[in-house]
Amino acid sequence: MKVNRFCVLLLSVVVVVLCSFGELGLCREDGHIEMATRKTTLGGIHDCKGMQNSAEIESLARFAVDEHNKKENALLEFARVLKAKEQVVAGKMYHLTLEAIDAGKKKIYEAKVWVKPWMNFKELQEFKHAHDSSSFSSSDLGVKRDGRGPGWRAVPIHDPEVQDAANHALKTLQQRSNSLSPYELIEIILAKAEVIDDSAKFELLLKVRRGSKEEKFKVEVNKRSEGTLYLNQMEQDHS
Repeated sequence: MKVNRFCVLLLSVVVVVLCSFGELGLCREDGHIEMATRKTTLGGIHDCKGMQNSAEIESLARFAVDEHNKKENALLEFARVLKAKEQVVAGKMYHLTLEAIDAGKKKIYEAKVWVKPWMNFKELQEFKHAHDSSSFSSSDLGVKRDGRGPGWRAVPIHDPEVQDAANHALKTLQQRSNSLSPYELIEIILAKAEVIDDSAKFELLLKVRRGSKEEKFKVEVNKRSEGTLYLNQMEQDHS
């Protein structure tokens, strides 16, 4: 009887340990791996803060591109990870926004990779282009005209050109501020762009943090054909 009780107890401990490993993800905070159950419930999705350029996340993104190439007989070349999110399922579902090169042009894709670390299981669930037909392409944002004419249009907030414009606005905001506390970009809430002749304009709504204070700013950033960025307008948004 005592032996049976000991076996049952040992089996329970093994199950708990395996379940714990099953919930362990790749997202980290402050440089330490943490259990996903501390921050999210089953099915919840949260950002992998500061981890989009980690070796683990990059490996998943490269896997997604390779699997897509095999399934579709494509020749995409992985470039970089733009954003990564993690979802607790039977294991982990990683929602990745990545940049890949297709026939010499950089394009943005969204991928879902299902991982069960304790089973050495990894599977590509979804891989699709991040832009819809109403979006600007990366070449548009790089101020290359395609004959469609001017006009403000919504653009993906994760596009590298949009990210560069936001970072330039933040840098200029810091330079114009008398505060010693640095500004930190929390997120790009909205992004629009307009391509006119040999230049592009970006209209962005940014959420930033300075110390413990969060603020919103509406900015307009111009990009010239040679690649120069400059902040054209900036105002605080109180909505």
